[in-house]
Amino acid sequence: MLKCEWRVSSELPLDPDVAASVSVIIPCYRAAATIGRALASVAAQSHKPREVIIVDDASDDKTKKVLRELSEKYDANWLKVYFLPENCGPAAARNYGWEQAGQPFVAFLDADDSWHQEKIALQFGFMKRYPEVVLSGHDCGRESILVRRVARLCQIRPCTLKQLLWHNCLRTPTVMIKRAAVLHFPVDFRYGEDYYLWLGLLATGARAAFLDLPLAVVHKPAFGASGQSAALWRMEQGELRALQAVWRRGSVSSTMITLAMIWSGLKFSRRLLICMVKGRRA
Repeated sequence: MLKCEWRVSSELPLDPDVAASVSVIIPCYRAAATIGRALASVAAQSHKPREVIIVDDASDDKTKKVLRELSEKYDANWLKVYFLPENCGPAAARNYGWEQAGQPFVAFLDADDSWHQEKIALQFGFMKRYPEVVLSGHDCGRESILVRRVARLCQIRPCTLKQLLWHNCLRTPTVMIKRAAVLHFPVDFRYGEDYYLWLGLLATGARAAFLDLPLAVVHKPAFGASGQSAALWRMEQGELRALQAVWRRGSVSSTMITLAMIWSGLKFSRRLLICMVKGRRA
């Protein structure tokens, strides 16, 4: 069983001079303005990952130029940059990076987000201590968390399939997963591909955990910005497809999935209302 309380000081006898056995994967598309910040937050980790893999998804702006400049700045054995010939979406870009990964653990970061400097040390330490856990996530916070010291105690909660049906607590920039996980991202999804994967893994019996520490910053809002109404609907469609897929696996009952889809629709209505209100104020 996973512990309810985790004492950081006693659970992490890790040597910071030895790189963590983690491949960080960052999909990148039109992210010239933010990819440097994301990469810098990885380079600043107290326990650095062994490698970082950036996959450019056929950006048509200055992103490629910025990536080439970053390649010259960092060690070539640590930072590996790949350029896809055509835009395939974040799922395909993450899968491509996953295939190149040479470490037993993979951590995902989006090109416009960043990590607290203790993220790898804490999460990798947890994953090493509990080998039965296939994937884990943690909380996100405001930019001010990046300069704070993390708490010495944190709650660790098992994340079950039924819980995930109601609330996706595993945001992609927080997830660390075993490289050998039996499923990858669905390449035919442009939205909801992460939710599909988490649900699919838990449906196979994989164990997941949530560390109640804010170790990442998502710099743009998940929803509610002006002009995002159309994207909100595509996000909702992706979520519904993910729910339907886990039902087809026979992992949840028809009653349970119907209630989950109704709940998803209610959440979508709330997000749409917030988006409309913010749009009028803008």
